[in-house]
Amino acid sequence: MISQMEKQYFFFKLIPPRPSFAQDANAEERAIMKQHSDYCGEHFRAGRVLLYGPVLAQEGAFGIGILEVENEAQARGFGENDPSVLAGLNRFEIAPMRVSAARAKS
Repeated sequence: MISQMEKQYFFFKLIPPRPSFAQDANAEERAIMKQHSDYCGEHFRAGRVLLYGPVLAQEGAFGIGILEVENEAQARGFGENDPSVLAGLNRFEIAPMRVSAARAKS
C-alpha cells in the first residue's frame, strides 16, 4: 500500500496537432511552445518533473515527461494547465509507471 507522502510517477505524453509540427510550426505556435517549455522548466526546478523533452520519432515528434507527484489528479492537472494544452494546440496522455532506477543526466 502506498502511503500518503510517497510520491507516484507518471509517464506524460504531449501530442502535437500534426506529425510535421516540429518542422512547420508557425510563429504563434512557436510562441506557445516557448510558454510550454518555460512551464516544464518551472515544474522541473520544483521537483515535479524528473525529465522532459521531445522524442524525435520518425512518424512525428512528440513530447514526454516523467512526473513525480502525489497522485494522479496532480499529474492530470500538470497536463491540463500546460499552456500548449490550454491554448488548444496540443493534447496529452498520462499513464502511471514504476521507476525501477534512475540516473542523473551528466
